Amino acid sequence: MVCLFFAALVAKGQEPMPIKKDSTSGKIDTLKPAYINPGKVAGRRAAIRSAILPGLGQIGNGVTVYRIAKVAAIYTGATLLTLSYIDNNKEYHKYLEELQYRVNNGVPTPGGPLEPYPTEGLIRAKDTYARNRWVIIFSFGALYAVNIIEAYVDARLKYFDVGDDLSLKFSPSLNMNSGTLYGYAGAAPGVKLTLRF
Repeated sequence: MVCLFFAALVAKGQEPMPIKKDSTSGKIDTLKPAYINPGKVAGRRAAIRSAILPGLGQIGNGVTVYRIAKVAAIYTGATLLTLSYIDNNKEYHKYLEELQYRVNNGVPTPGGPLEPYPTEGLIRAKDTYARNRWVIIFSFGALYAVNIIEAYVDARLKYFDVGDDLSLKFSPSLNMNSGTLYGYAGAAPGVKLTLRF
């Protein structure tokens, strides 16, 4: 009970929103938010669009040749992965059926295309195609994630501005050497770099 009493003394409510004056009318506007980052909002929208339909976030950032090429690359990659998955799945089942026939009957399928091959080789081939299927499935996930991340970064960078105040200045300088090297203390030429924001 005593702890609850002290906790109630220390507890604080919500911080009041800062009151801002509208510069045009001079009236106090309490509902106006302080600052909204448009890059963050656009990035979130682009990521959600790309999560719903791959490529939609890129197109939502603006239709340019570069962004259309990115969408084409996404769908080309997905098509190639799909074709590869279909091929690996077909080969996996071909070797699996031959191995099941050999286990059930004790002999290879008579007249089959895999009849001359040893069972150990067929097991390795089946395992290789099974492993390839999983690699392709993980590649689908990676392609989907890269699609979302790329749309987010592109939308954020669309609103990134370094401003006009950025300057870089190179100037020659003379560095005075305070230490001695082989009994010689002197000056060395150098370059001074000044970066202003």
